Amino acid sequence: MEQDFWHRRWAKNEIGFHEPKPNDLLVNYFDQLPLKTDSRIFLPLCGKTLDIDWLLAQDHQVVGIELNQSAVEQLFKRLNLIPDKTVINKHLTCYQAPNICIYQGDIFKLTAQDLGVVDAVYDRAALVALPEALRQQYSRHLLHLCPHTPQLLIVFNYEQSQMAGPPFSVSEQAIRHYYKSYNSITKLTVRELPDGLRGVKAEELAWLLLAE
Repeated sequence: MEQDFWHRRWAKNEIGFHEPKPNDLLVNYFDQLPLKTDSRIFLPLCGKTLDIDWLLAQDHQVVGIELNQSAVEQLFKRLNLIPDKTVINKHLTCYQAPNICIYQGDIFKLTAQDLGVVDAVYDRAALVALPEALRQQYSRHLLHLCPHTPQLLIVFNYEQSQMAGPPFSVSEQAIRHYYKSYNSITKLTVRELPDGLRGVKAEELAWLLLAE
């Protein structure tokens, strides 16, 4: 999607993708990732998700990236943290406080050097936010940023012709194509959304991606 699309959504507070509590699939399946306490978890296109609060409460470190400045500022305000703000370049600004670092800007401008080493990726909002052409680009970029990194991926499955995304429907075939460099791609669970997505019957799925 064009960046202006997301800025307009945040400006109008049209953020139905922002869940009022930590995602159930994160809470139920995060322990499937092979992690130790105080691991560093990367959340692409993180918004101001309450999933961050949950991860911090589990004694992990969080690093994320979010396009919209207001979302980042709202996140730190909710966490009652005053971040140090560092301009990395014309594309990225880093907001940092103890155990949390959020880059504000275009994810495609984030480099592996900027990100540093992470122990896992938790993607609930990124892959499903992007149309097909950008999903291909995003998945390649993510593998460049953090190769061989275990990932908990949450996506939606529905009849795409019945609704224009985002969120977009992401099939099993697509996931296995995007992330074929992983040795193990496991479907952890599928749950039907009681109210669907904007009236369209839909499922939410959790996937575990392991490099070895």
